Amino acid sequence: MKYKVTLNDKVYEVAVEQGEAVMVNVSDAVAAAPAAVIPAAPVPVAAAPAPAPAAPAVAVSGEIIPSPLPGTVVVIKVAPGDSVKTGQSLAIVEAMKMENDIKSPRDGIVGQIIAVKGSTVPTGAPLLTLQ
Repeated sequence: MKYKVTLNDKVYEVAVEQGEAVMVNVSDAVAAAPAAVIPAAPVPVAAAPAPAPAAPAVAVSGEIIPSPLPGTVVVIKVAPGDSVKTGQSLAIVEAMKMENDIKSPRDGIVGQIIAVKGSTVPTGAPLLTLQ
């Protein structure tokens, strides 16, 4: 069965087969235009808190290590050029007050660090690359 799920203004098309979910397509959600409302009196607006820094847009090379879930990058435990082993901790992404250890899928050398500590990342966002 296929479902469309909207999360953080993105529409995810998800195919589910025998308890296994596979993301098929991701697109931006299109919000309907709200009806015009004229307030009776001006309402003071409080300044919104500054958002966490987003991951910068960079050209990547090597195998991308993505975030397996949406969350906040708490720690990047490696640096470019570091040699890593299979299962070694690369970063920590916090989601729903739980810290999730992102581990290396194979032996390799860290190429680029893409995510920024403190940034919010969606599912599948690149965190770093392995050479």
